[in-house]
Amino acid sequence: LILPLALFIGILMSYGRLYVNGEMIILFASGIGKLKLLFFTLVPASIVAVIVAGFSLALTPMGVEKSLQLLNDPQAMQGLNSLVAGRFQVKGEFKSTFYAESVDERGVMYGLLLISEDARKESKLVTITTAEEGQFETDLAAGTRYIELKNGVRYRGAPGNLDYEVIRFERYTELVPASDESVRKVSVIDSRSTRELIDSDAFADRAALQWRFSLPLTVMILALVALSMSKTSPRRGRYMNIIPGFLIYIVYVLSLGSVRSQLEKGAESLPGGMLTVHFLFLLTALILFFGPDYLRKLRSFRV
Repeated sequence: LILPLALFIGILMSYGRLYVNGEMIILFASGIGKLKLLFFTLVPASIVAVIVAGFSLALTPMGVEKSLQLLNDPQAMQGLNSLVAGRFQVKGEFKSTFYAESVDERGVMYGLLLISEDARKESKLVTITTAEEGQFETDLAAGTRYIELKNGVRYRGAPGNLDYEVIRFERYTELVPASDESVRKVSVIDSRSTRELIDSDAFADRAALQWRFSLPLTVMILALVALSMSKTSPRRGRYMNIIPGFLIYIVYVLSLGSVRSQLEKGAESLPGGMLTVHFLFLLTALILFFGPDYLRKLRSFRV
């Protein structure tokens, strides 16, 4: 998504400067027409599209797959959860405190102490859990983390009151509250190879496949849009078209994302899926590019 945006801004700024300095008029007077200018624009855009296709279809799924392997590695999970042995650590919005006497190479923690407050502000309940050992587990589908404890005791009640409960357990699993330092949720679908998505009939896989092929197409269409919107005058300056260009880019990307969400749910909001969005923006770019010339010819023909 960054490379198409960078190319889009680069074309707007570069051709805008040529228009402001009057150099574009000299190019047109020298026999370089709009079609040749379009060719000069689409050649580097094609190179960027190939690079984006490589990232979208191959490199990004490989990277996501590696990140999932990292999350499944117990030793890596120890580092990602930042639980250091012999140190009290506060995590989460509700100030959950964790402590472990020692952590081995497999990520198993010994001598655990967990203190957490109730999520409701009006409640004064505090839960204190001790365990001989425990280990972090990650639910990749839900994007949540749990800690599995063994051989411990759980105390729950309000400080100063006698009405509290005591639970002794051999095995106990507790949700770890999310924090700003938590690992970003990784989609399992994005880790699948493009070949696996092609062979799959699931709605989510189909949507992800269309999204991957959409990104290279986005580069070419945005290049044409930028070329069409770069025309300006010295009085207006070359920055006047930046804001409308950004709006078109944002609407373009959000439209693709909205269609993908609908496809993942099994509801095809547009016939043709994301191809319809590409066609509409391609049609808009062609109208912006060729429209003024046809209007000028039509007016001269009427005269």
